[in-house]
Amino acid sequence: DDGSFYMRIDYHFGHYMKILLDEIFGKGNFRNEIVINRFKKKSDTFTTVTESIYFYTKTGNFSFNKISRPRICTFCKQPIKAKWHTMSSPGEGKPSVILGEKMYPPKGRHWTYNQENIHKMEQEGRIQINKNLSYTDTQGRKVKGMPEYKESEEQICDSNWTDIFGYKFGAEYPTENSEELLERIIRAGTDGESDIVLDAFAGSGTTGAVAEKLKRRWIMIDSSKYSLYTMIKRLLNLREKIGN
Repeated sequence: DDGSFYMRIDYHFGHYMKILLDEIFGKGNFRNEIVINRFKKKSDTFTTVTESIYFYTKTGNFSFNKISRPRICTFCKQPIKAKWHTMSSPGEGKPSVILGEKMYPPKGRHWTYNQENIHKMEQEGRIQINKNLSYTDTQGRKVKGMPEYKESEEQICDSNWTDIFGYKFGAEYPTENSEELLERIIRAGTDGESDIVLDAFAGSGTTGAVAEKLKRRWIMIDSSKYSLYTMIKRLLNLREKIGN
């Protein structure tokens, strides 16, 4: 009842599957359409470069962990450095102690973070006073020096996963998902070693291999003898690498 369901599908059948999944799980249990990379396939129209993962749950009581990744540019997908931002937001608020000084926020605004988070960010070196900026505080006083905060070095993943490979390049097994993709799904959908990960179309066994590395229990299913042979061989090799 607290499980999650992820289906990878391409543009040929995605819309049909969405209708069926809504019928099976209920529209209210549709959580996300995640966009991932696929192998480029030339066509007479726009080249298709993405596929979708449909994320459903059985109930509203499901496990979900936010996943962080290094900061990347929204457009070019290249790594970017964390930036400094003015630490005030709309809506008048109370003063806070910032770098040892009691400071009132700008008029009509409040400090973006509460006192506990400000203290934590100070310890991380992510709070500074920009002396080049001035403002009028809620007490009507002119203040020289605006508090600023630095973004974290990582950002929370959204539904755009084109920052990682969707397939494993050079794989012997056709359409083999990348370990990075499976790791992100397993980390998001499981809480710990007691959870079970099931792959009903296990292929080369990437899901089981990643689950094993993350110390999750797993079940893999496939009807192909070649698939079963590949999975067993892969896991035996993995045992030597990770020592269990």
